[in-house]
Amino acid sequence: MQAVQVKINQKMAFENTTDSGNETKAARIVFHTKDLNLWYGADHALKNLNLNIYENEVTAIIGPSGCGKSTYLKTLNRMNDLISSVRITGDVHYRGRNIFDPTYHVEELRTSVGMVFQKPNPFPKSIYENIVYGPKLHGIKNKKILDEIVERSLRGAALFDEVKDRLKENAYGLSGGQQQRLCIARALAIEPDVILMDEPTSALDPISTLKIEELMQSLKQEYSIVIVTHNMQQAARISDRTAFFLNGECIEYDVTDTIFYRPSNQKTEEYITGRFG
Repeated sequence: MQAVQVKINQKMAFENTTDSGNETKAARIVFHTKDLNLWYGADHALKNLNLNIYENEVTAIIGPSGCGKSTYLKTLNRMNDLISSVRITGDVHYRGRNIFDPTYHVEELRTSVGMVFQKPNPFPKSIYENIVYGPKLHGIKNKKILDEIVERSLRGAALFDEVKDRLKENAYGLSGGQQQRLCIARALAIEPDVILMDEPTSALDPISTLKIEELMQSLKQEYSIVIVTHNMQQAARISDRTAFFLNGECIEYDVTDTIFYRPSNQKTEEYITGRFG
């Protein structure tokens, strides 16, 4: 697809601008956030955030309610554009390009950066039509190609074997865990580079949660994943790096083992050990 080639060209261009001594590390940066501030009216929700999101990793964002986790996640694909009171300063670069550049169309960004929400939100359509909705918007009409996208996306979400004989049935007939995996498959159908997940298992039972966690470990081989979670055990199990947010600030960001077992900030330690939050 043309969108895929655009993403490949973006990635190659970013990699080619790196210094040879730092090429391996720099080429892995997907999002570079620098001095990011965000206000909802007078409410200063994000304060001078500086962190990188890396390629083919699961990055977890933890912290108490209202600390800015979901706000930051939504900033990465400009979903906060939909809120009229939002004001933003600072930079967020995706693959070396400022996502706030007026020439960067939000539709292009969201093709590369997919989103899965807290509660499963399938369309009131068949399983098949849920998957092909995005590709059709991108101009794909050939049924053979659409059929291939459906199977590939459902297999990518570990759902195909469960629904292959039910593709024409309404998606609302699926269980909650299946609906969430369908939403992941719907995101995969447009071949994103990054998948953002906002509390994707908070409404699911433990068995469905385990399946989603196993799926994330599989998906990071091809995608970069950023997950907001209140479940610290989940963050410890599935993520490569963890950022701890508090009152709109990124208090500490490091590889997950360091955050959970050797945090450098006392506030991080107090949150991890359950003294607040």
